Amino acid sequence: MALKIRFIFTIMTHTAKKGIQASYGADFFKQFAARSRFHLENMLPQVPNIGSSIFAFNYLFGPCYFAWYQALTDLGVEKPDALNLIWQINENFVSRFPEPLLRWFGKTMYLGTFRNKAKLAEKLGKANQLHSFDWRIEYIDIDRNTFGINIYECGMLKLADRFGYRELFPHVCRMDYLFSHYFHQSFRRSGTLADGNACCDCWYQAPGACEWAPETGFETRK
Repeated sequence: MALKIRFIFTIMTHTAKKGIQASYGADFFKQFAARSRFHLENMLPQVPNIGSSIFAFNYLFGPCYFAWYQALTDLGVEKPDALNLIWQINENFVSRFPEPLLRWFGKTMYLGTFRNKAKLAEKLGKANQLHSFDWRIEYIDIDRNTFGINIYECGMLKLADRFGYRELFPHVCRMDYLFSHYFHQSFRRSGTLADGNACCDCWYQAPGACEWAPETGFETRK
């Protein structure tokens, strides 16, 4: 698992280089890359392996977000700007892929693999057969192209609590709109656990459309 996290971290840090250098300069980026790598390596031995969870891929990004955020904080970047940079790093990464590939992934992954695994994940969660750092969910079958997931426990929040990075949330949660936008699927949610809701009530439809536009705010998009 550590190798996968390092791979994601390395690729995404590299794709963020141009944007960060344009805003903060080459020396800043050099320090950012080194510091975030240092923080990541310190965390990795303490990151639990949740195995073949439905959210195993999402889980890999948590330590990367925490390491980037800590490095930005070390370098004097204010919290709102640091959180927005994490958005930027993710958008720089996902926007590099060809649109047809993103469309295919959005439809195949969510309507196929993810949807099928969600049914089993719900059963395993109710039977208390999941890792303690895994997600606990309820799957809602709606129609051929649409389904819902209610999340009652979030592995990313559990990881954030372990390392002291709860302050990144619910900012990080809003990136579900970013990825849904690029995957050409519809997504909506009235709130998240990090917002204080009883669950994250996620609704997916593919194919579809989803606005990202963070400049418009997230008052009605949680």
